[in-house]
Amino acid sequence: MDAAEADRVDAFVRHLEYERRLSPQTCKHYRRDLADLQGWCDRTGLSAWADLDSEHIRSYSATCFRRGLAPRSIQRRLSAARTFFRYLVREKHVRRNPVQSVSAPRGPKRLPENLDADRMARLLEIPGDGPLVDRDRAILELLYSSGLRLAELADLNLGDVDTRDATVRVTGKGNKDRIVPVGSRALEALSRWHRSRGSLAAAEERALFVSQRGTRLSHRSIQARVDHWARRQGIDTKVYPHLFRHSFATHLLESSHDLRGVQELLGHANISTTQVYTHLDFQHLAQIYDKTHPRARAKDKP
Repeated sequence: MDAAEADRVDAFVRHLEYERRLSPQTCKHYRRDLADLQGWCDRTGLSAWADLDSEHIRSYSATCFRRGLAPRSIQRRLSAARTFFRYLVREKHVRRNPVQSVSAPRGPKRLPENLDADRMARLLEIPGDGPLVDRDRAILELLYSSGLRLAELADLNLGDVDTRDATVRVTGKGNKDRIVPVGSRALEALSRWHRSRGSLAAAEERALFVSQRGTRLSHRSIQARVDHWARRQGIDTKVYPHLFRHSFATHLLESSHDLRGVQELLGHANISTTQVYTHLDFQHLAQIYDKTHPRARAKDKP
C-alpha cells in the first residue's frame, strides 16, 4: 500500500487517541494489529483499503489461524480492523465495512479453575489471632461461603450482613442487588471480625472490611491477602479471589445439580454463563465413573 493508505491508519490512531481518548497502550495495540493486516495486503497484492471485501478478510483470518495465532488474538485483530473500517466509512474513504459480517474462529472454551474441597478446607484453616487475622479469615470464609465477586465483597458495608437471617445483601453487575446465604463458618468468622474491627476502623467508616489505615480495603489489598494465605497454607496452585467463586459454584453443583439455584446465587443474568460449571461437574462425574464402574476400567493384562 502507498503512503496515502498508510496515512489513513495514522489518522485513525490519532482519532482514537484525541477524540475517543483511548490509552496509549490501546492505541499501540490498534496500530500493531492494523500493521499486520496491511502487511498481509501488501503480500496479497491489494493496494488500497477500498479493495478489501469480506472474502479477503476471511482469507486473512485463515492465514492468522495457520500461523498459529490463538482464536482470541484473531478476534482482537478482526475487532481492530472492524473499528478501523467503521472509521473509514464515516470519513467516506470506503463505501462499506468488509469486516462487519466476519467472525473469528472459535477456540475451545476455557473451563473455570477451582480448588477441590480438601484444599479449600486447608486454605480456610487460618491459624493465629488478632484483628488482621480475624479480618482475613472472615474475607476468605465469606468469599467461599457466598460465592461473591471481588468487587461485591470489597463494596460491602456494615449492615449488609444479616446475622439473624444468615444472609448478605450484595450489589452485583448492573447494580443489581441480590440476597445470598451465609454459612455458619463464615458467620462465626464475621462475628469475630466485628469484635476486632473497632481497633482498625476509622470512626465514620462504613466499610465492612478495612485496612490498617482504617479505610475501606482495596481490591488489590484483598488479592494480596488471598495470595499471602494461599502460600502460607501450602496451596500448590495460583489462588485469587475469583477462584473462591468458581469453587463455590462447582461444589454446589456437584452436591445439588440445581443449575437454576446456582445461577441465582451467583447473580448471573443468563443461565448460559452458569452452564460452564456443568462441564466441570461432568468431568468430576466422569472421573468417578472411570474409577468405579466395572465396565469402565481397562482389563488387566495377562
